[in-house]
Amino acid sequence: MDIHVVRPGDTLYSIALQYGVAMSQLIHDNQLPDPSRLVVGQTLVVQYPAQTHTVQAGDTLASIAAMHAMTVRQLLRNNPVLQGESQIIPGQVLVITYRQAREGTLSVNGYAYPYIDKGLLQRTLPYLSDLTPFTYGFTPQGALIPLQDQALLDATRQMGVRPLLHLSTLTEEGGFSNELAHIALTNPAVQTRLISELLNTIAQKGYQGLDVDFEFVYGEDAQAYAQFVSRLRAALSPRGLPVIVALAPKVYDAQPGRLYEGHSYRLLSQAADFVLLMTYEWGYTYGPPMAVAPIRNVRQVVEYALTEMPAGKIYLGVPNYGYDWPLPFQQGSKAISISNQYAVELAAKNRVAIRFDTQAQSPWFRYTDGNGQEHEVWFEDARSIRAKLALTQEYGLHGVGYWNLMRPFPQNWLVLNALYNIRDEASPEAP
Repeated sequence: MDIHVVRPGDTLYSIALQYGVAMSQLIHDNQLPDPSRLVVGQTLVVQYPAQTHTVQAGDTLASIAAMHAMTVRQLLRNNPVLQGESQIIPGQVLVITYRQAREGTLSVNGYAYPYIDKGLLQRTLPYLSDLTPFTYGFTPQGALIPLQDQALLDATRQMGVRPLLHLSTLTEEGGFSNELAHIALTNPAVQTRLISELLNTIAQKGYQGLDVDFEFVYGEDAQAYAQFVSRLRAALSPRGLPVIVALAPKVYDAQPGRLYEGHSYRLLSQAADFVLLMTYEWGYTYGPPMAVAPIRNVRQVVEYALTEMPAGKIYLGVPNYGYDWPLPFQQGSKAISISNQYAVELAAKNRVAIRFDTQAQSPWFRYTDGNGQEHEVWFEDARSIRAKLALTQEYGLHGVGYWNLMRPFPQNWLVLNALYNIRDEASPEAP
């Protein structure tokens, strides 16, 4: 696999010729909306098939996978043109292997709202170990608030992906409630009811694990939070189900701030089976323009985490979005969240080149809209994703967790599949 950065004068034809690959492969793999409009600074992922299979009459994905001693999911990953579907036709050429040595093995988790586009979900599932529907909430009395998650659960079963139940303190107003967390963590009756309803829902719906995400927990509730997570683990462990807990991106133990004070890395990592480091949102809606997840900041969080827990417990959080800020930045101004694909389209529409910040390992650009308003955009591309994924192998982390899967980002999955084996976490006994 190579990552090509478009230069002035490049065309899709010249790039295909340079690497000795078919133009159609570049188009399908990178899902280019308009192959004639490349942007200077844009990345293209180039893959080199090593072994292929020409579909014969009577072939199915299952029979082809069995013939080549691989899984159907791997076959789907190697052929994004199939879009996660099983339909194939005689004469179609499928890639069995690429000329690419893998750098390691990862568990891959992704978060999705129930209203995710069905086609996007189908294309993405082959690359996942886990899917986590977002989110189950609860009332101050400890009653679990249901989620319309059946379609997502059905899709995970069909693809052989492990579903994880997501529990959070998110309210209907869209914010995380520290007061709701406080009630659940300090009221024994509320906590007992919440755990009982969680266990019933997990059993009834066939979830295979639990992901806990209480944000802005009061500092004085830090120990109670860890005890709650420990209690959940004690309840789920006999069933062979893991508990994951999301951690704010801290860089030292006593870090001040409402986001950090209730999250003890040491206590929560001891209480849970795994943790997710939420290593994103340095660049955010109400902040100044900057990378969403600058590599130096991500690395700093990982290195602190490793002083408090084993590397094998850690999922690294990876953002699947960017931001578009109006300039000049002023306190109270607001950035718009955009997809990584749309960021490239925005650069093409405004005829501006994409730059790359080598320190942040992140692409960015500026443009002026039709009203004369200047903007600055930061997002993710194949280079920035490769840099983040490389940290998992450098430090021996368990996997990655994508926030979130609601927007397409085909280059991410190309890089992930080219460089890493993806663990199959689903239980074969699951309904």
